Formats: sequence, C-alpha cells, structure tokens
Amino acid sequence: MKTLFPMLVTLMVLSSCGPLSLYYREGATVSRLQEETTQCQLKAVQEVPVANQIRQSPPTYWPGRTYCDGRGRCYQSPGWWQPGRVYTVDVNQGLRNTVEAQCMAQKGFRPVSLPPCKQSVKSRVPAKRTTTLPPLNSASCFVKFDDGSFQIITPGQSG
Repeated sequence: MKTLFPMLVTLMVLSSCGPLSLYYREGATVSRLQEETTQCQLKAVQEVPVANQIRQSPPTYWPGRTYCDGRGRCYQSPGWWQPGRVYTVDVNQGLRNTVEAQCMAQKGFRPVSLPPCKQSVKSRVPAKRTTTLPPLNSASCFVKFDDGSFQIITPGQSG
C-alpha cells in the first residue's frame, strides 16, 4: 500500500489538467482501492513480466541543396543521413494492463475516468479528501489536492 502512494501522487500530478483514471467500486474505501490495485499490479507483473525491446526508427535522408551564384555557376552541397531514434518498448505492457484490469474486475472494481471539476462546482462544495468512493453520475468530477489526494464530487449527492 505504501508503494502505491508515490504512484498515485504521480498520477494526480499528471492528471491535474486531464481526467482522473482509477478503478471504482461504489462504497469502497480509497485505502482498500490502493491495496487491491497494488495486489493486482503485483500479480500482473508476476504473470506477465517486463519484456523490454530496443528499437530504432528508420533513418532520414536529407538531400543536399543547390546554390547558384547568379553567373550560371551552381554548386550542390552533399546530402546527409540523420540516424533513427533509438527507444525502448515493453512489449508486454498491454497484456500486463489487461491482467491487472481482469484482476480488479474479479474484485468488483471497474475503470472510470473523471474530468476535473470546474471552479463553479468546486466553490459550492467544502474541500474534503475522498476516503470512500461515492456514487457517480454523468456530472461527477474530481478536485486534486497538493498532497496528491483527491476529492470526487457528484453534484446532486450529499457528502
């Protein structure tokens, strides 16, 4: 559970402008969500380990340019090759994500994505960190706090 907190903080920082993606089961505590997520991530890594492959994008040829001096004499500069970009791909990442999602589904959680709340919604609700996942509707949104925690707001619901 302690190893998940830095990951959630990173998730929250990355999602400050975008949606909050998390597993959801109404009434589950956030600590239970974190515990179950960690267990499923560990299971997924054990069953589908990281399999990094080094790849390279194709090189690019830049042809030379022709320069003319106005007296009928032209010169051609040589072309050159720009090497392709070298990068690493974990070819098992997609399968590992599927195994994690299936594990969470077996525990009753489903993935959801919530947009950030607009100021007009935030200003009507007292700031309070979410500890238990509330009911959601199409107007649900989230507020991120500086410590990485969040508040899920469902307009029309109390609490």
